Amino acid sequence: MKREWSEREERYIKWGLLALLVLLLAGIHWVDPAFYPTIWGLSQSGDFSGTVRYLKSFGTAAMLVSFLIDVIINIVGFLPSIFLSTANGLVFGIGWGILISWVGETVGVIISFWMMRTLFRGMAERLIAKNKMLTKLDRYSTMWAMAIARAVPYSPNGLVTALGALSSISYRDYIIGCFLGKLPSVAIEVIVGHDLVNADENRMRLTVMIVGVTAVYGALWWWTQRRKARTEE
Repeated sequence: MKREWSEREERYIKWGLLALLVLLLAGIHWVDPAFYPTIWGLSQSGDFSGTVRYLKSFGTAAMLVSFLIDVIINIVGFLPSIFLSTANGLVFGIGWGILISWVGETVGVIISFWMMRTLFRGMAERLIAKNKMLTKLDRYSTMWAMAIARAVPYSPNGLVTALGALSSISYRDYIIGCFLGKLPSVAIEVIVGHDLVNADENRMRLTVMIVGVTAVYGALWWWTQRRKARTEE
């Protein structure tokens, strides 16, 4: 028999999880006071080589550090993560770079979704209103719609998360949709970023990737527009 949580119990769980998250983030600052300023500086400058050096400075813990940075960037929502995706591909190789970026970004947007839906709903409403996208809420209420939204490379994570948080999508559908959609978008970001930095060695693969991605996403856009036109008819 499924147990129903009381409103008071749900409130305790919500604030307990928030306290745990705050303690974790504060603990990172306590261990390394330069951690957050460094992330901020690297994200604002988009310094790939600086990010590579910073990750390598952690030695065997570099993967864990990269994962934590990805999670934090995607919780915040407005910091760009492309510099880290590129660095992950350069430091760990394309395969591991995709895996770390995929899991880190997805965990980050899941935590951000929970926070926006339960704690910062007003902030989510203001973010959407500023972008004039309130009328598009219903488009983000299904698992496949969220997967498609997340599958777009370099898309604004914070805005998509806010739209999802204010829609009627369930936690289950949101989580599955993000895991499905984030994989192709992250893979594209890691591979393209890696090959741009090493353009002389990977010119052919980079060209094929750009042409292929353009064709696939162009066809997807065409199919979406056609489906919308049929629905309106």
